[in-house]
Order: sequence, then structure tokens, then C-alpha cells
Amino acid sequence: MPRRKSPVLTDHELRLMGVLWSRDEATVAEVVAALPPPPLTYSTVLTTLRTLEEKGYVAHREEGRAYVYRAAVQREGAAKSALSHVLDRFFGNSAGALAVALLDESALDDEELAKIAALLADRKARTR
Repeated sequence: MPRRKSPVLTDHELRLMGVLWSRDEATVAEVVAALPPPPLTYSTVLTTLRTLEEKGYVAHREEGRAYVYRAAVQREGAAKSALSHVLDRFFGNSAGALAVALLDESALDDEELAKIAALLADRKARTR
């Protein structure tokens, strides 16, 4: 039975996904070579790619004796899934509570504050 797709990627999995998102597709050896430090072994990358495939994040095709992997989920989709997971688990599905927490914890410059104010004004105007 295939593993259920996890709503979040581990740090390890995210590193490999980053390579696939930037390269479109790659063999295990190419992923190993493209990873930023610290390095991972071939067998660790292979095992993690297989796990990602079971979770539905990665797909492969055969090219000769090698498997060529590609991301089956775009970065934005993975980010939305992780955000939904955090929203549900920690903020009772309240986007407002999450926004307040983010604003309380972040040091924002005037430009970022202006962008947020404009987005809020636009959202408010659309909901009237």
C-alpha cells in the first residue's frame, strides 16, 4: 500500500526537492552532485527519492538502466500544503491568527509593511 502523502517535507526531503525544482529532472547521481553541503551519500539520496515518490512528491522514468526523477508537485503546491498543515495544527485554521503571529515575530521594513497594507486594503475592498 503506498504511503499517504505527507503535508510537509522534512529538511532532508526539501533539499532534494530543491534540486529537482531547479533542474526539472535528474538522476540520483546528478542530485547527489547538485546538493549543497553537507553532502549526502548516493544510497541516502536514492532512499529519500523513493520515499518522496511513495509520498507523491516525485515521479520517475527509466532511461537505460538509470531512473530519471522529476518533481510531481510544484514548489508552490508544497508550500501551500505545508502552510495549510501549520494553519490547522497550530492556529485552529484561523488565517488571521497566523497573520498576527507572523507580524508579531517578524521585523518588517517600511516597504514590506506598505505591501501588506495594500494587500489588506485590496482584500477589504473585494469583500464589500
